[in-house]
Amino acid sequence: MATWNSRGLRGSVLEEMVNLTNERYREKRLALVQKIPTSIKPVQFDKEHRHITLAYFDQKSTVDYIGAVQGIPVCFDAKECASDSFPLHNIHEHQITFMKDFEQQGGISFLLIYFSKHNKCYYLRFEKMMEFWNRQFECGKKHFKYYEMEDDFEIPIKNATFVHYLETLNQDLLVRKKKS
Repeated sequence: MATWNSRGLRGSVLEEMVNLTNERYREKRLALVQKIPTSIKPVQFDKEHRHITLAYFDQKSTVDYIGAVQGIPVCFDAKECASDSFPLHNIHEHQITFMKDFEQQGGISFLLIYFSKHNKCYYLRFEKMMEFWNRQFECGKKHFKYYEMEDDFEIPIKNATFVHYLETLNQDLLVRKKKS
């Protein structure tokens, strides 16, 4: 049985908060964003209790969430970090590829990163994420630091919604509009 500190439960607190936020957005007709379930292939069953005892991931997942915010396609992943340094190996190459492809189709890709040590959550813009991603190949820095997060993209707690990311998504859209 998995314990609270197990690798398998990392990110579950943030994901639960994002799930609640997405449900609130749906109820208010602000957005329709769903958690993408990870596909598994069952290998062993406990027939007496009718549950799976051993399974493997069936295929590489894309991102945690996908949907639309007032007509704008969005996809994102939710990550937690317990220290001041976020290891880039927590973002997988197939996720980067999917997010790039999603952006090329006119969608908005981003990460939500919760730094539990600071009790702060950030919206990491796709462009900034790619700077960190590419930097590892240029200078070998395989992480980014808490202090490198963009202050304007901290997600504040508002209206009893912990991960209220719509305002920071709007900021991202404004930055993109200025650049085009």
